[in-house]
Amino acid sequence: MTGLVFKELWGRKRRLVGSLVAVFLGVTFLMGTLVLGDTLAASIDGYFSTAYGRTDVTVRNATKVSDAPWGGRGQIDASVLDRVRRVNGVANAEPTIEGSGQLLAKDGTTIASRGPRTAGNWMTDPELNPYHLVSGRGPRAPDEVVINKMFADEGHLKVGDRTAVLTPEKVPVTVVGISKFGDEDAFGETSFTAFSLEGARQYVAKGTDRISGVAIRAADGVGQGELASRVQDVLPSGVQAISTKAQVEEGMSLVESGFLRIFRIVLAAFGGVALLVAAFSIHNTFAITMAQRTRESALLRALGAGRRQVVTIVGFEALMVGGAATLAGLAGGLGFAALLRQLFTQFRIGIAMEGVTVAASSVLIAVPVGLLVTLVAALGPALKASRVPPLAALREVAAEASRPSESRVIVGAVFAAVAIGTVVFGAVKEQMAMATAGAVVTVVSMVVLGPVAARPVAALLGGPAARLRGVPGALARDNATRSPARTAGAATALMIGVGVVTLMTVFIGSLRASLEDGVAGSFKGPIVVDAGGNETGGFSTSLVQDAAKLPQVSDVAGLGTGSMRVADKPSTVSVADPSSLRRVLDLDVTQGSLNDAGTFAVSKKAADDKGWRAGTTVGVTFADGTSQKLTVGAVYKNTDMTGDYLVPRTVWNAHTRQPLDTKAFVDLKPGASVASARQALTTLAKPYGAPDIESRDEFVAAQTEDMAGFITVVYGMLILAIVIALLGIANTLSLAVHERTRELGLLRAVGATRPQVRSMVRWESVIVAVFGTGGGLGLGAFLGWGLGAALGNPFAPPAVQLAVIAVVGAVAGALAAIRPARRAARLAILSAISAP
Repeated sequence: MTGLVFKELWGRKRRLVGSLVAVFLGVTFLMGTLVLGDTLAASIDGYFSTAYGRTDVTVRNATKVSDAPWGGRGQIDASVLDRVRRVNGVANAEPTIEGSGQLLAKDGTTIASRGPRTAGNWMTDPELNPYHLVSGRGPRAPDEVVINKMFADEGHLKVGDRTAVLTPEKVPVTVVGISKFGDEDAFGETSFTAFSLEGARQYVAKGTDRISGVAIRAADGVGQGELASRVQDVLPSGVQAISTKAQVEEGMSLVESGFLRIFRIVLAAFGGVALLVAAFSIHNTFAITMAQRTRESALLRALGAGRRQVVTIVGFEALMVGGAATLAGLAGGLGFAALLRQLFTQFRIGIAMEGVTVAASSVLIAVPVGLLVTLVAALGPALKASRVPPLAALREVAAEASRPSESRVIVGAVFAAVAIGTVVFGAVKEQMAMATAGAVVTVVSMVVLGPVAARPVAALLGGPAARLRGVPGALARDNATRSPARTAGAATALMIGVGVVTLMTVFIGSLRASLEDGVAGSFKGPIVVDAGGNETGGFSTSLVQDAAKLPQVSDVAGLGTGSMRVADKPSTVSVADPSSLRRVLDLDVTQGSLNDAGTFAVSKKAADDKGWRAGTTVGVTFADGTSQKLTVGAVYKNTDMTGDYLVPRTVWNAHTRQPLDTKAFVDLKPGASVASARQALTTLAKPYGAPDIESRDEFVAAQTEDMAGFITVVYGMLILAIVIALLGIANTLSLAVHERTRELGLLRAVGATRPQVRSMVRWESVIVAVFGTGGGLGLGAFLGWGLGAALGNPFAPPAVQLAVIAVVGAVAGALAAIRPARRAARLAILSAISAP
């Protein structure tokens, strides 16, 4: 039997190329995404491991207000430093000061960064300092700074240049040194501007009584854990000593459970889509070859082979194909991961990924999955081949059934009804889990009903071909309807690929529309001062006070962001003067009012989830460790601009020495010129780092700009899934041409020309591709609506992008037929007629 398998593989090697390529691309995709996750995890681990230099223990505020790995903590009393230095086993201890500090470029604008924009003190002990100088010297005077190389290059700054740092007040400084973080130009994309200790106290800590923490180097022979325990004993309540090892593990745990987990899930989902598409291509290939080998299978049965042996032969063939393609896919995955790394680096995700890291778990996932997908895809054709009766070897047998079974129609209809009802219910009730479950069932129902719809849809789509191209078009239509299972199998792979692309397109369009509706519904003014979404970025709150004095301005309100514990849970909050904010933003208040500048407000969703209402007292804890009770003064529905919590500026400023706004919403007096107001605001904002002065439409566009790079990468990965599907169509056509060799010879014998034969094969491919593309567009649009509605987003499909997808699908179908059509046209007439 083993010898027979190898003989079958060698004899049909050209037919199995499509399956090999499909599995190879699927495993390449999966392995590439897994390796990219490994590489990112290794890079982040490297950052954390070197983030503290050779510091052994860190003293910090014990209050955690953010789940972000790099979330800042509040300041502590500076007197802690003297206590720490007296602890036995401390070789050296230096104070650390860190806060918001935005470096200005040579032209006076803020240097943009995805990472935190920070300023602090330059550590004089090189073993405690994770940065090292590559040019210049350390700061000595309060107005001297060292900047990291990435932002020196971005801002066109060099040693000796004069610039400024916003802390948030504008501080003129001289660049005296350029630093690097290990071998990197920066810690991720973190901008760190280092003052002397005196300068950091003056401009960042705003006094000598507070510091951010203490970095400690242990004496020889003293372990990190032991020293942390000794230091903790002398610390006051609310202050914590933690070993560097524990701090690295804490940071990696937050990354693994947060950003990295989501990143891996998203990448794995795309890998799964590629493998699913590949599975359909493999299944279709084996289904066709098994149908073509019906008499061969029957002959084996007649010679004494049992059903199990026939299944084993097909399974072993699939295993050989899957094994060879999977091994090649592992190597291809490394190259694909390197390509993805370059793409993500190009689009600046905030972390530099060096080299390619492969974890053993990635190989242990990719290899079994590649083999399993191939075996499962071949299982159905193998079982069907084993049921061929021995007498079939003595007569002609139809290769495939021309009509789907009644059971398929009934089962598919039930699945479709359940799927549509579940998606609609989830969308109407805004239950994402229900809508997602319905989406999965919808895909299953489409697969089951594919052969049912193939005959009528192919006949309908083939009508124009028959009218425009005459006999070749009519034959193409008949060929597409001849075997609905085969047509559906080839089209389903494309349908899933196009469906996922359409789903992403519709979903993103809905997100943008939701943002546009949210901004349009809440903000009626014409101008927004926008410093971006960086929490440590922004501009001084005095900019809003100065803007209010402009003659064109009627009302203006600033909006900042921050982190604090609300009801004992780390939360992101918005900070503003509610009485000013209500004049420029309509938050759709349902309880209470925003008339008072000291009003603490929460969203209706948060209030409903926690059982709050106007008048409820809520416990909060600020980054400095201070806890207090705030009374809910208003409940609002519109969260697009403010999120779930709105903390009054007067309350927030009591717990920070660096108050910042990230946005300011400006309304103008009747008759005031928008152009004149924008010019005045641009001039006014220049000393504040020149934040963008945007129209409302520009502001909406800017909110989705950060998504553009990631979306491009996502589309690039999804296109690979479509390529796999098109290879499946090409392989199906190649097998069909082989199967119809005698038929094609007879056509040529009765007068069909080579161009007519090529046209017939091309139009059949186009019919299949349009069937798959149309189904994918419908599937993606429906699921995009359902999932978007479950999140409360409006349905806003971008017509132009969907039209492009439709055209590309049809054109790609024609391209997939080039090789099969050429082969069909080149068949010699006499040899084709005499073919078995």
